[in-house]
Amino acid sequence: MTIVATAIKPDWLREARAHAGVVLAYGLVPVAGAQLCYYSAVAHLSVGVALLLEYTAPVLVIAWMWATTGRRPRGVTLAGVALAVVGITLVLDVFSGARIDTVGVAWGLGAAVCAACYFMMSDKVSTDGTGLNAITLAAGSLVVATVAVAALGAAGLMPLRFSANDAVIGSVTVSWLLPVVLLGVVATAIAYLLGISGVARLRPSFASLMGLAEVLFAVLIAWLLLDERMTALQAIGGIVVLLGLALARRGESSVPTEPQKERIPVSSLNLSESTL
Repeated sequence: MTIVATAIKPDWLREARAHAGVVLAYGLVPVAGAQLCYYSAVAHLSVGVALLLEYTAPVLVIAWMWATTGRRPRGVTLAGVALAVVGITLVLDVFSGARIDTVGVAWGLGAAVCAACYFMMSDKVSTDGTGLNAITLAAGSLVVATVAVAALGAAGLMPLRFSANDAVIGSVTVSWLLPVVLLGVVATAIAYLLGISGVARLRPSFASLMGLAEVLFAVLIAWLLLDERMTALQAIGGIVVLLGLALARRGESSVPTEPQKERIPVSSLNLSESTL
């Protein structure tokens, strides 16, 4: 990511220093914090339950927006959120062989908080080129997260193991370099860059709901690449998620924007000398 950022935006490092607080917090919480909490949750829970807990993030985002702005979400939006969460429950097939314990649930909720921070903090990015650039935030935060995860590993808080063995993807054996490149470039660098850019152009509440589509794509890609067939229940869950997103989008698009105050030119103001 730093190589790409340097090629596209040579001054990204200077901009990252200017917004050091945001970059540092983003790297520690939404990136490194999410890794620590999610993988710790999976150590205690079944994958479906851990993902379901993490993907309660849209509920947290909407609740935070409600609490901080005082603007209650429309009933259509809340109905869309509830429908999407139900759909994700079906897609993940949570109730089939679920494994739950209290520690795992705590870690899963921690992952949800980190994911909610991801959507809220990505909204800090400027879309008009006058503020923090998405490339700068992605590159800077991933550098911070790399250092943080390495420190967690060195301290023994996050187990890290390295191997140069060949990897098996589906039925094909490939060099370990291929999954490392795919995970580093596609699933991390490009994913964070596109995600940050997308959130900056949407309301954080709706963007967090759109993030639920990640689960649908994961199931579809597993079906295409790994021959993991979708069950009828998962297919129904996918449809329910899409219906929930459509409802939420309808509610979000109908939220009135605050009218901009008319600016009065200074030359038209009748100010006395004593006032000045």
